[in-house]
Amino acid sequence: MRDSLRVFGSLVAAVALLLASAGPGLGVGTSATPTAPPAKPTAALAIRTALEAPRAVISTPAPSPSVTPAPSPALETVAAVETPSETVRIGYWITIPRLGIELQIREGEVTRDIEDQHTPEGYAFHLPGTAWPGQTGNTYLYAHARRGMFLTLWNARPGDEVFILAPDGQLRVYVIRDIFPRVTPTDVSSTQPTTGERLTLQTSTGPNPSDPRFVVFAFPRGG
Repeated sequence: MRDSLRVFGSLVAAVALLLASAGPGLGVGTSATPTAPPAKPTAALAIRTALEAPRAVISTPAPSPSVTPAPSPALETVAAVETPSETVRIGYWITIPRLGIELQIREGEVTRDIEDQHTPEGYAFHLPGTAWPGQTGNTYLYAHARRGMFLTLWNARPGDEVFILAPDGQLRVYVIRDIFPRVTPTDVSSTQPTTGERLTLQTSTGPNPSDPRFVVFAFPRGG
């Protein structure tokens, strides 16, 4: 088992090293011809409705990337929103209300995003080989630092809530705890597997491959 985890960690680290050497705007490659994002699902309105209820202020500790909290089942259910003909919610979505972020999540492609440096615009991407929301481990999402994508992630604050809506209607709620605004491209520790559930969000701070990365850690609410 230890050998298997060591091999998995090595593979993820190798992918992350490629991420670190990628192109402008994202830290994982230059963008291709802009791809129009899909229409936002009506189910996203359910997230906003859930936000209307007042929430207690969450006290968070100082950033400590080496400490991973125990996993917590911060799982809620959102009823499917349907039209007479079809369910209008499609795929995974990430929403950070205070930052104005609302994007569909797609599976990343190592060749396209890293080797060819043609990451599409208008989406957040899941790093292949990392966990998916709801699984124990590190879920790693990345997107361009552009308007309508992860640009406003630069304004993240501890206590900001992050919502991940799954295709089956389940809504996972995470709280931002740790913010690392200037991570060197050679530091790939944020891509490593974790023993507890963690959501890692990454974007760039500038157009050059040598520019630092902006990384945020969020954990299940109540964890």
